[in-house]
Amino acid sequence: MTFNQLKMAIYATYLTNLYGFRLKKVESYEDKKMLRTEYSNRLLKKLNIEIKVINEDKIPKDGQYLLISNHRTIIDPSIIEVATQNTKIHGYWIAKKELYDSFFFGMFVRNAGTIILDRESSQMSGFFKDIRKVVKSGNSVYIFPEGTRNQSDKPLGEFKGGAEKIAKMNKIDMLPVFIKNRADKILSLAIKDSSVHRVIEVEFGDLIAYKDAEATYEDSYKQRFGI
Repeated sequence: MTFNQLKMAIYATYLTNLYGFRLKKVESYEDKKMLRTEYSNRLLKKLNIEIKVINEDKIPKDGQYLLISNHRTIIDPSIIEVATQNTKIHGYWIAKKELYDSFFFGMFVRNAGTIILDRESSQMSGFFKDIRKVVKSGNSVYIFPEGTRNQSDKPLGEFKGGAEKIAKMNKIDMLPVFIKNRADKILSLAIKDSSVHRVIEVEFGDLIAYKDAEATYEDSYKQRFGI
């Protein structure tokens, strides 16, 4: 690990736990969104990464959705937070159980507004009940349908079936988002040398109706972004 990488790791750990503590003190989702956005902007500014939405006119200003996005980097949630910061969309992230116990992410994830997913659990009824509660409260749900970070050279990993099930069970349309520019490579370079200004582009697609039976939601997502 280089000196710059060490400095960035220390700063990121400090910032994540600082905001985890601050998030613990607020209850309203509006306040949680404000703090999550503030955290994301500070982290990305430190990395000298700019988030550029290339078709901002397609971002809904409000409403309730299942936001689905591709997933390559550990900062993808922050990228989404910044891309949607000027909207009134309030979303709960679906987060792996391992993150709740993480030294780096634990306090933040537990307090930021998340729905825990325990992949080893034999019963998923509690997970879907938590989602239903979030949707009934008027909030959106954010998910990475690939299930894990895509580390291949392919633009997209295979989608799992959970996202489509969530959309249909809760009767909410899907808001597709595509993080471009091989964000994983950009992040790696930024960690090594943050003196260079870098840009990650984010594209929003037309809504995918939960009632749509013409194609799978994975095919609909790919069609939106020409994948």
